[in-house]
Amino acid sequence: MTNPVPPPKLPPRPLTPAMAMRTAPQNTHRFNTMITSLPNLLTLSRIVAIPLLVALLYLPGDIWRWAACAVYAAACITDYFDGRLARSLRQTSALGRFLDPIADKLLVAAAIVVMTALGHISGWTVLAGVVILCREILVSGLREFLAELRVGVPVSMLAKWKTTVQMVALGFLILGDAGPAAIPVRLIGEIGFWIAAILTLVTGYDYLVTGLRHMQSEGQGLR
Repeated sequence: MTNPVPPPKLPPRPLTPAMAMRTAPQNTHRFNTMITSLPNLLTLSRIVAIPLLVALLYLPGDIWRWAACAVYAAACITDYFDGRLARSLRQTSALGRFLDPIADKLLVAAAIVVMTALGHISGWTVLAGVVILCREILVSGLREFLAELRVGVPVSMLAKWKTTVQMVALGFLILGDAGPAAIPVRLIGEIGFWIAAILTLVTGYDYLVTGLRHMQSEGQGLR
């Protein structure tokens, strides 16, 4: 007795315009729900705050330096709460994981570039800013490469400390000479900025070693 021949598999049914119109509203609704969730709104607020921060930094007068520092501090606070809220409310999403590091990098890069242009960051401290910006570009490239290999790179505790020190130091530098005369605000900011740059080199090296290791294993797999 011969085994029955299974029927040939039919190719997948093409998506007709009518089917696309039915699925489009569902996808749009899911995206709207994702982007209007509280954690993602907090993340987006950091990006929205960048033009306001830049404008306040360009305005002359100590009052505007205090205002710029307040806007920057509020943006940094959202960085602390958006991830916690996403986990506690169970609203983690791919959009949030995509936007969160981008919002952080845009905020830091904008602050460093503008303050360097205005002379709030000057002398050898500019080198620390260059180190931080180059590290961010390097890590972004490595993350993109490792994402193609489906390899995730978790944020280390040292990297979290680097981010915290960096944000606090930038806040002091934004306030600068407008701060209380009894406190060396600018000096504290410069020292913290250099500490952040050193931590940046250490964490950047760790990311680079991880990326090179995966590049080597990928090259061996192609032989």
